[in-house]
Amino acid sequence: MAKYSSKINKIRTFALSLIFIGFIVMYIGIYFRTSPVIMTIFMLLGLLFIIASTVVYFWIGMLSTKTIQVKCPSCGKPTKMLGRVDMCMHCREPLTLDQSLEGKQFDESYNHKKENE
Repeated sequence: MAKYSSKINKIRTFALSLIFIGFIVMYIGIYFRTSPVIMTIFMLLGLLFIIASTVVYFWIGMLSTKTIQVKCPSCGKPTKMLGRVDMCMHCREPLTLDQSLEGKQFDESYNHKKENE
């Protein structure tokens, strides 16, 4: 059984990882203190990762305002859905609003229209 998570949480995790990658790249730059050009390149590269993270966080924030909020039938907590199928953000219960998919095995490919039409 594959481990699924909410699409919004996946994107937020990616944005958080960009921040950590940026800091790691900047710390690598500290080891090149004797060469200001190389150190500056690493610092700017790290800064670009952090800026990319900010852009991703902004994008998911905007996307999150357009989601459908549903109440999870399993845990009863409100969760946001992106696409035809998604997972509960709290208990990872498979969710769908498409009645033709009810009772089917959860598969993220249901969100891709070309494969399922």
